[in-house]
Amino acid sequence: MAIAPKRLNVFEKYLTLWVALCMMAGLALGKLFPGFVDQLRDLEFGKGSQVNVPIAILIWLMIIPMMMKVDFGAVRNVGQRPCGLLITLFVNWLVKPFSMALIAWVFFRHIFSAWISTAQADQYIAGCIILAAAPCTAMVFVWSHLTDGDPAYTLVQVSVNDLIMLFLFAPIVRYLVSGASSLQVPFVVLLYSVIAFIVIPLTAGIALRIWLTRAYSKQWFNEVFLPKFSPVTIVALLATLVLIFGFQSDNIRGRYFDVVLIAIPILIQVYFNSSLSYGLMRWFKVQHSIAAPGALIGASNFFELAVATAIALFGPGSGAALATVVGVLVEVPVMLSVCNACNRTRHWFPTANPIVGRETTP
Repeated sequence: MAIAPKRLNVFEKYLTLWVALCMMAGLALGKLFPGFVDQLRDLEFGKGSQVNVPIAILIWLMIIPMMMKVDFGAVRNVGQRPCGLLITLFVNWLVKPFSMALIAWVFFRHIFSAWISTAQADQYIAGCIILAAAPCTAMVFVWSHLTDGDPAYTLVQVSVNDLIMLFLFAPIVRYLVSGASSLQVPFVVLLYSVIAFIVIPLTAGIALRIWLTRAYSKQWFNEVFLPKFSPVTIVALLATLVLIFGFQSDNIRGRYFDVVLIAIPILIQVYFNSSLSYGLMRWFKVQHSIAAPGALIGASNFFELAVATAIALFGPGSGAALATVVGVLVEVPVMLSVCNACNRTRHWFPTANPIVGRETTP
């Protein structure tokens, strides 16, 4: 049976445009109102925590609604079709951070060594590693929707990655950054970032889901409450981009050539991981509604956490922070191209089976 073309809303249809406008707005904000931007950047949760309050609040508004959708009871059903989840975890945790460290080391230490200093190379390598060690959370749901992904399975993939990230993000970043560069990563700063950008929204989302489904009903929660949060999530995402680029305005405007250099290994990494995930999904005959989101999770990044961590570790004007922001710059148009490729190759995969964990209404 032919699949009807997906009807995109205004946000989805012009996603690249909105993101580009937010980036430009952020750069303009940093240039025209540097004092105001500095005041926002200096707002931290406790002196020395390096966790920015406005960014944290926006990320909570963006992620908590996503976390409220996670039904951890659906994890039991994944046992019926574990292959897609296992491939995603393999690429995210055993391939992606290590391949990014290698690619960044080759490019910044050798291929680009004539144009950047050793200190800059260390910073850019560190930023790329931080970016790759944080699998995407919020935006995955947009990518999954654009490829007709199984929403329940995507929720499980994201939630399991989030749980693993609680324990592996900090050790992997510390190990790889120390090994691939001369920089040392303070573990306590990574811990602050994990707590602020993973533990708090995950805990809040689960608690709100339990409370609201018990106080009202699961049907009301899914059909009435959650849809009202969609605009909040979108506005928070766009506002986060404005602030990130506002905070990094001077950093970006002063290093256009470096931005191009940083984008090259990141682009290679994104296409490598998405192709690897998608190829493995096809090899193991995983259905397309699981394969496409799995490939997209393996390629995209939790850039909010990455940017915040890089700023916390090395400062807002550092090369590491710039590298993570370049990741934001290239991710959306690149991921839209991956979505397009997944949709064009739908016929490579088996016909969909009944969806795991999908809730039905009477």
